[in-house]
Amino acid sequence: MRSFKLVLFGLILFFAGTAQAQISLQVNVGTPPMWGPSGYNQVRYYYLPDVEAYYDIQSSMFIYYSGRTWVHRSNLPARYRNYDLYGGYKVVMNDYHGSTPYDNFNNYKVKYAKGNHWKTQKTIGEKPGNGNRGNKGNRNKGDGNSNGHSKKH
Repeated sequence: MRSFKLVLFGLILFFAGTAQAQISLQVNVGTPPMWGPSGYNQVRYYYLPDVEAYYDIQSSMFIYYSGRTWVHRSNLPARYRNYDLYGGYKVVMNDYHGSTPYDNFNNYKVKYAKGNHWKTQKTIGEKPGNGNRGNKGNRNKGDGNSNGHSKKH
C-alpha cells in the first residue's frame, strides 16, 4: 500500500510539472503596418501629428477625436482620405503602456505641432507604386495608394 501511494504521488507530481511547463504568457503586440517606422516592433501606439490621431498597432485602429469623444476606427476620417501615411511623420510612443494614449494629447499636440517638417522616417515596407523614393521632399503628396489616405491641401 505504501508503494502505491508513492507511485500515485510521483504521477501527480509528474503531471503537475507537465501542466505547469505548458502554461506560458504571450503578449501579442500586433503587426505594425507597412507604413510604420522601421525598428520599433515592440510598441503599441504611434501619434500622427499631421492628422492629430493615434494608431493602435494591437487593434489596427486609428484613434481620433470626433464630436465630443475619442473614437476607434479602421480608417482616418474622410477629410484625410488623401493623407500619405508612408510620408507623414509618426511619433513612436515607447514610454506609454496604457489603453488611452490620448490622455496626454494636449502635450503631444504642442510638442509635435501639426504641419511641422520632421525628419524623414524609413518605413517598414515600401509605398505601393513608387516605394520610399517618393517620400523625400514629397512628404504630403500621396498617390492614393497608401491605405486610401494621403494628405490633401
